[in-house]
Amino acid sequence: MSGTQIRKVAVLGAGLMGHGIAQVCAQTAGYEVSLLDVKQELVDRGVAMIKDSLSKFVSKGTIDKPKADEVMRRIRPTTDLETALEGAQLVIEAASENPKLKVDLYHKVSELMSPKSILASNTSSISITLLASATKNPENVVGMHFFNPPQLMPLIEIIRGAKTSDATVDSIKAAAMQMGKETVLCKKDSPGFIVNRVLMPALNEAAFLVSEGVADPEDIDKAITLGLGWPMGPLKLLDYVGIDTALSISDVMMQGFDDNKYRASPNLREMVRAGLLGRKSGKGFYEWPSPSTTKAKASP
Repeated sequence: MSGTQIRKVAVLGAGLMGHGIAQVCAQTAGYEVSLLDVKQELVDRGVAMIKDSLSKFVSKGTIDKPKADEVMRRIRPTTDLETALEGAQLVIEAASENPKLKVDLYHKVSELMSPKSILASNTSSISITLLASATKNPENVVGMHFFNPPQLMPLIEIIRGAKTSDATVDSIKAAAMQMGKETVLCKKDSPGFIVNRVLMPALNEAAFLVSEGVADPEDIDKAITLGLGWPMGPLKLLDYVGIDTALSISDVMMQGFDDNKYRASPNLREMVRAGLLGRKSGKGFYEWPSPSTTKAKASP
């Protein structure tokens, strides 16, 4: 697979991360992109988010309107998996952070995709080896973890599965460079990889501070931004990531390491049950009446 020229990318999942990944592939790398989701309304929502993002780039003078239009022409939305995979040299999976859902998807994708194509997962924590075991060509499966928002964040974590080939890793490094990204290599398929292995315990501890009544969300975030120099406080970041996604990552790490230090704060689980998922649901640790305003709310 080394040296294979990527011309078309299929992005599986048009949500929070998938739409941004599709935009980066089309805008920065110049790839043709298929953007897939299971329902037309989800695909339409993803396309709308890309258009909104591009309009912001245009208003800031980063790109011009003809360039934005060209990017949209490169993105072909679909709800049909076979159509999405046709002709793709790189498939980037950005489905929900659910191991069973992903494994089932990998079974289906492996039956339809070219045996020479790379299947890369944007998972935040799930084992690449596990996902690869559901495919016919595990040597072509690799972790390609983007950060939110993919249009702006400069890093991609590359994660080796137990059978990931050197050629696959080299191809992903080249694709990431084409997308204008820096890369780091996680040499071992370990839960949480590099960034989330460090980050999630910190975010989880901030959630514990709220559940224990130690401080209000605003003061916790203020303490960390001013005291540690973080660009965003941990609770606001949880709202951006999605409380459900953060809980899934914590559960994967807890199961993978069998260590209570990764146990999720109880209020994260309660918030998910209550539908308080953060920015995407309008409420989390903060209220999100619009993307540009926040108001602290009581912990559930």
